[in-house]
Amino acid sequence: MFRHTGLMAAAIVICAAGTAHGQASKFQPTYGSVELDTGFSPDPFSIEVTSGGPVSAHERMGCAGMISDPPDFRLYYTAGTTFPLILSVDSTGDTTLVVSTPDGGWTCDDDSGEGLNPAITFEYPMTGQYDIWVGSFGGNYDPATLYISELDVQSSSSSLRPDYMLEPGYGYVDLSAGFSPDPYDVSLTSGGSVNSDVVGCTGMIAEAPDFRLNYSAGDVFPLILSVDSSGDTTLVVNTPDASWVCDDDSGEGLNPSITFDQPASGQYDIWVGSYSDDYHEALLSISELYSK
Repeated sequence: MFRHTGLMAAAIVICAAGTAHGQASKFQPTYGSVELDTGFSPDPFSIEVTSGGPVSAHERMGCAGMISDPPDFRLYYTAGTTFPLILSVDSTGDTTLVVSTPDGGWTCDDDSGEGLNPAITFEYPMTGQYDIWVGSFGGNYDPATLYISELDVQSSSSSLRPDYMLEPGYGYVDLSAGFSPDPYDVSLTSGGSVNSDVVGCTGMIAEAPDFRLNYSAGDVFPLILSVDSSGDTTLVVNTPDASWVCDDDSGEGLNPSITFDQPASGQYDIWVGSYSDDYHEALLSISELYSK
């Protein structure tokens, strides 16, 4: 689980209770409401909204952006003692957040999230009603996703995860210990839209595996996965026991290499990542003898 701390920066404004609090109480929320208890699942809880409105949040409660009269969403939250409460927005537009808290105060933010999006972390959240507006800094109306989480700020990149249930982009192979020819090579392109730090790794990868190895292990050989590319590549592997193994620069130059000294039999789903937001021609090698 990831915590996003340090968000209560200059862009977040907390106003005293009583300032224009009628804004929160006299309208029903446009996009509905939810009751969530601490530890809720799935996390994050997401709501599709449209940002903006005819009301100046600056004039009403000293916040940034244009908002609607009614709240966009209402959260009834039962707090615990372990988790923060994190509200964040993901949109291609320049969005803001305005929140009426259970004590009647106002909290708002402009750009503490990803890019031009807002995020607010309540480190010690109160139990009660949170009325939430997703504003537009420039007065536009943009599609947006509001996220409610106790784990991390959400964005389009962080909400994507590698999925080993998907079909691999470059196929699969069944190999048994002592296979020939060795190495078995696969030509592919590194990179993708998923930040592999969601599974504790490095690099940008595809959502689906690049390649799937169904391996029957012996008791003599290691299993070695490596990459050869002119770019800066990474490796992410989901192993037969569903754990994640990854590497950045253990191979030649800026290329990765992973050696399983006592490999298990089963399915290995393999992603070849790019360290940065780019795509490189690459050669994935599967070997029991040596790395590329």
